[in-house]
Amino acid sequence: MGKAAREAGPIDAKTSHLIQLAAASAIRSEGSVHSHTRRALEAGATPDEIRHAIILLASTIGFPTISAALSWAEEIIEKERK
Repeated sequence: MGKAAREAGPIDAKTSHLIQLAAASAIRSEGSVHSHTRRALEAGATPDEIRHAIILLASTIGFPTISAALSWAEEIIEKERK
């Protein structure tokens, strides 16, 4: 279903993964944050775009959740740098 929804809509792959990354952050799903960070990078997102997508949620999901999501995303960003 996810693949079909991505292919049917006007939103590009990078933006799609950034949206899914934001949702994963909001529900505090470490595995999903890892997955969508990796996929967003593969789709052309920069580390700064990934961080920004998470930070934009600060007023909605709160600083502790933002901090956790940023740390999970950084794990993948650092792995990809190596």
